[in-house]
Amino acid sequence: MKHKLKKEKDYKYIEVGEGTPIIVLHGLMGGLSNFKSVTKHFSSIGYKVIIPELPIYTMSLLKTNVKSFAKYLHEFIEFKGFDEVILLGNSLGGHIGLYHTKQYPKKIKALIITGSSGLYESAMGGGYTKRSDYEVIKKKAQDVFYDPAIATKEIVDEVFETVNDRNKLIKTLAIAKSAIRHNMAKDLPKMTTPTCIIWGKNDNVTPPEVAEEFNELLPDSELFWIDKCGHAAMMEHPDEFNEILNNWLNKRGF
Repeated sequence: MKHKLKKEKDYKYIEVGEGTPIIVLHGLMGGLSNFKSVTKHFSSIGYKVIIPELPIYTMSLLKTNVKSFAKYLHEFIEFKGFDEVILLGNSLGGHIGLYHTKQYPKKIKALIITGSSGLYESAMGGGYTKRSDYEVIKKKAQDVFYDPAIATKEIVDEVFETVNDRNKLIKTLAIAKSAIRHNMAKDLPKMTTPTCIIWGKNDNVTPPEVAEEFNELLPDSELFWIDKCGHAAMMEHPDEFNEILNNWLNKRGF
């Protein structure tokens, strides 16, 4: 992504476009560049797209959890002085968006989740006994997608570096435990924020039944499927993802 990372106070983020803010929340091993298509499309049609770099590996171990990340997001929204925002989260980012919306619903105009944890996930939280084996990690990275070719060498290298960094591995495992601990099944029926659920039909990390359960439990949600698609729909089918989201935002008047 060619956009410059802004650094202000304790925050690093990308900000492109003008209009209603869409805050994008990346996943555990998802870089900011995973959303380059979303950023390009929505910043050109009247939205301000902001992607904060979440402090996944920089918080103290005690604060490395979903609740602390949601609080960090709240403080970032306050720092930016936004009155109303749309949250878009993939994987752990979706979970942070959901938990944040539960804790601080006032400023959240709409929520978009894709491949979100919060109910169930078969995440990268296990299988690290062979983490020094590049081919094993490559296969794990490829399994995230329907088309293994999406897992470029750059993506595989980043995952390999993360799981072989002892500090990052400890925090990754802490986050995996936190995701299970912060299960949202009992919270979702009380959350009335309009929610768009976009899901890959071939998601192995958060399988399709997870999307169905989110849709059943959330009072005001709509579920959209993308075929031949894994855990990161906005990367694997960017045009279709953008079209679904664009239509939903227009329909709901956002």
